[in-house]
Amino acid sequence: MKFITSFTLLIMLISCNKKPKLTLQTPEVIKKVEEVTPVNKRPVSVDNGKIFSIGNQKMLYGGKDSLQHFNITGYALKDEQFHYGIGREVFPALLKPEFIGLEKASKVWNDSARFLLVHSGDEVKAYSIKDLTRHEVVNDVLNGKPIMAAYCILADLGAVYDRNYNGRELTFALSGYTYYDKNVWNGLDGFVLWDRETESLWWPLIGKAVSGKLKDVNLIELSESLWEDTTWKEIRENYPTVKVLKSNQDYERPKSWKKYKDVADIVKTYSAEK
Repeated sequence: MKFITSFTLLIMLISCNKKPKLTLQTPEVIKKVEEVTPVNKRPVSVDNGKIFSIGNQKMLYGGKDSLQHFNITGYALKDEQFHYGIGREVFPALLKPEFIGLEKASKVWNDSARFLLVHSGDEVKAYSIKDLTRHEVVNDVLNGKPIMAAYCILADLGAVYDRNYNGRELTFALSGYTYYDKNVWNGLDGFVLWDRETESLWWPLIGKAVSGKLKDVNLIELSESLWEDTTWKEIRENYPTVKVLKSNQDYERPKSWKKYKDVADIVKTYSAEK
């Protein structure tokens, strides 16, 4: 767990998501991160055997079990721009998050602590930036609607996404890779996600899937009227029924999950070409 925590903090320094609500990305921050983990010092995945072929299929290492590898045949990215490759399920992206109420949370958080707050109808949920830094992704449900809260420490940005695609729910997690493009976000690395139901890879920096059955399908960001980057003081004073993400969560990784075979309707409706 110590290795995972340390590696999580390192990778979090070079991850971020598309469509920022607030931007605090300064030259000083970028310079500091690049000094800590310059591009030419990060493990290049293709050099470490993380990208290989099985028959006519191009594969990306996903773990010691061969069933965990990602099929990236025809994918939209470049081999040499992948970093790391520690395997899926190492990072604790939450699947079934637990929450605490206002009274208990007030004993944990001081007024200046930052949160992503999301609300729909009479339900309000808050995710601390500190906890999001560890998890990167929290799969959740808000007022009956599947959502995903995500955060980028490098640019100090957060976003909340809809996980409902034509009535089918996608569940997101960390692939174990980062990816960079010198023409995207100043060439800084960003996490590559995957969804369990189709095992497509997604790169949030460009806001879409880059491989698999859902290649070129957009991530669906919630309207900014439904979520905000705020402080515990504002939440405490204005949202008495708020549910606050419980800290220090982990879970037993599932060994199997639902998969969607036919996703043509999703591709047609949510393609990045739309």
